[in-house]
Amino acid sequence: MSKSKSIRPELLLPAGNLEKLKIGLMYGGDAFYLGFSPFSLRCNDNGFTKETLLEGAKLVRDAGKKFYLTMNIYPRSEKMEAIKKQIQFVRKEVKPDAVLVADPGIFEMIKEYYPEAIIHMSVQANILNFRAVDFWRKQGASRIILPRELTLKDIKDIHKKVPGIELEFFVHGAICMAYSGRCLLSNYMTGRDSNQGACSHSCRWKYKVLEEAERPGEFYPVEEDAHGTYFMNSKDNCLLPYLKDLAEAGICSFKVEGRNKTEYYLATVAKAYRKAIDDIMVGKKFDSSLLDEVAKTANRGFIPGYLFGFPHARGGQGGENTDIHYESSSSTQTHKYVGMVVGNDRRHKDLYEISVRNRFDKGQEIEVMTPNDQFSLKVNEMFDLEGNEVAAVHGGAGNRIFKLKKGLPSGAMLRRKVRD
Repeated sequence: MSKSKSIRPELLLPAGNLEKLKIGLMYGGDAFYLGFSPFSLRCNDNGFTKETLLEGAKLVRDAGKKFYLTMNIYPRSEKMEAIKKQIQFVRKEVKPDAVLVADPGIFEMIKEYYPEAIIHMSVQANILNFRAVDFWRKQGASRIILPRELTLKDIKDIHKKVPGIELEFFVHGAICMAYSGRCLLSNYMTGRDSNQGACSHSCRWKYKVLEEAERPGEFYPVEEDAHGTYFMNSKDNCLLPYLKDLAEAGICSFKVEGRNKTEYYLATVAKAYRKAIDDIMVGKKFDSSLLDEVAKTANRGFIPGYLFGFPHARGGQGGENTDIHYESSSSTQTHKYVGMVVGNDRRHKDLYEISVRNRFDKGQEIEVMTPNDQFSLKVNEMFDLEGNEVAAVHGGAGNRIFKLKKGLPSGAMLRRKVRD
């Protein structure tokens, strides 16, 4: 990277609740985005209360990191008074490093009731061109979270024409079938409005047939695999090999999607991107083994999003990137999340209490991941919390005791290779 662009890019991680925030801090996040109450997207799944939000804010500040509070819904008029009170509470007690906004009305209210706030324009605002970026810069926004649908060329052009504003970009996670979440499918099918933070992810469901009403008997071509048919699923975004390109194009913050995903997903992806960013800063070449690491989480296959062009449109002209498929992109992974270390026996330092998430049998090999280490071993002894030996464990049965090796921290992740 050139000297003029040697600023360390920020690794921005999702924090769906306080525990995930702690894991993100442990595995190398520089900043975190989080929300609570019904005023941010993912409102049905936000794990923060006012109390845990304040606790999390203190943890982030004590670690010298940053956190950004999401208020990026598109509210109806009856919510505006409640949003005003929310803004006043955030100003008085939370004091985030920035507030994420999509709706112009909320933007204006923050300027009125929280004038010192730093405002980031959410990806939900769908800011696709340099004139729109410059418009929000003039209104007082300090950062634009660019839509996934932009190409690398688009990003370079925006940064060149509007250099005086920060640019953030999603580098990993799900790709919405609509423009960055502006979708009505969930609302139509379930009454849950994605633009109010209540998406039911209807595009991820299985479908058997798609027939257009005005063309009876003409069916959309559908392919099926062993898991079913998922023709509205995109494959997942993974820009690990292109972080240097993005940094040189003007992106200052690399954002990981997934507030609703597991602590294991967060830890695995954060560790991989942490290493990739650190390698960039010391001039190392990209380590392709990091792609194998993120493949150990549930995914639908990885693509570079729209970074190098758009997929071919049905019956039309496409761009360079032709591998964004919406058929047969069901979830897969090379490893299964077994559990997370939550505590250690002080007398027997090789015994650990594990929050079990999936089935595991005594005698199987397990891979242990910590922020600074990774190794495999066989687990030959497992116990319930009363000390009775058990032959197998499974998610939903409560915590169990594993005999591993000394020196593992709380937050270490356990996984096993998926059987062929």
